[in-house]
Formats: sequence, structure tokens, C-alpha cells
Amino acid sequence: MSIVQQEVNRHTVAVLVDNESGVLARVIGLFSGRGYNIESLTVAEVDAAQKLSRITIVTSGTAMIIEQIKNQLRRLVPVHKVHDLTIEGPHVSRELALIKVVATGEKRVESLRIADIFRARAIDSTNESFVFEVVGATEKVDAFIKLMEPLGLTDVSRTGVVAIARGPNPI
Repeated sequence: MSIVQQEVNRHTVAVLVDNESGVLARVIGLFSGRGYNIESLTVAEVDAAQKLSRITIVTSGTAMIIEQIKNQLRRLVPVHKVHDLTIEGPHVSRELALIKVVATGEKRVESLRIADIFRARAIDSTNESFVFEVVGATEKVDAFIKLMEPLGLTDVSRTGVVAIARGPNPI
């Protein structure tokens, strides 16, 4: 008897919720209570008049697990809409990271060269360090961080993924 393995994929899920206390905890509790991992999480108010916030979650799983996650999210009372941007069509996603590099001499020059290639901006500078701001796809941010490691990377702060569907329709 052979066991069929299902492919595990990353999905970006946008959730429109009431902007009230405890909603984020309930969403996170849904994931942790079932052993699902959240790879990235961003939350912000998107409609002050209607008191709505948007939660963008990046998670991984088989098609069946992702469907379970979406169905369970839809059952939560403060949830208005759930969209799997990964499968619903074209979307744009970006992440912002602040990266601190402590370097002198040639390593300092090299970090500036790499930052230029990645279109990262030096937003703070001292005689011993830089803080770079890099914006782009998660893979771009990951690649920039990896190249900064041997040059004196000392600190990283990332926003998590924000994403939106392309075209005229809102979520």
C-alpha cells in the first residue's frame, strides 16, 4: 500500500475583521489550537468608519489544511471576509525590513554596494553602522539579509507580508 503525499505550499490569506479587542487573539488562537504555523502576520485598520481591520496571514499547508484554515476563519464571529490571495488570482505582496549592519573599511563599502543593487536605502548611518530599509518580495528581503550576514549584520526587524489583489475589486 503506497502513501500519497500532498504538496505543502505557502498561502497568503487576507481576512477582513471587526476592529475590536480580542479579535486578533481569537484568530491566532485558531492557528495555535490546531497546530498550524503562522509564518507572517500583519494587522491594520483599513476602514475607520466601519471599524474594520485587515489581517494578512502567510501560512503553509496542504490544500486540505489551507481549506480547513479558511473555513474555520469564516466561522469566527468578527470575521467578514476571507480571501486566499494565492489561489484567487494575481496579487501584489511586499515586505519591509530594517537591517542593521556594523562594519568598517571594505565591508562598509561592500554593504553600500549591495544595498544599491537591492535598491535598499540607508536610513541611518554612524561611523560604525548603517540601518538599511529594504522593501520587496519576501525572497528579495531574505536574499538581502543573507548577503549582509558576512558583512556585519547585527539586527533585523521585519514587518511581515502585506498583500492586495490586483485589479479593480476590493476584498
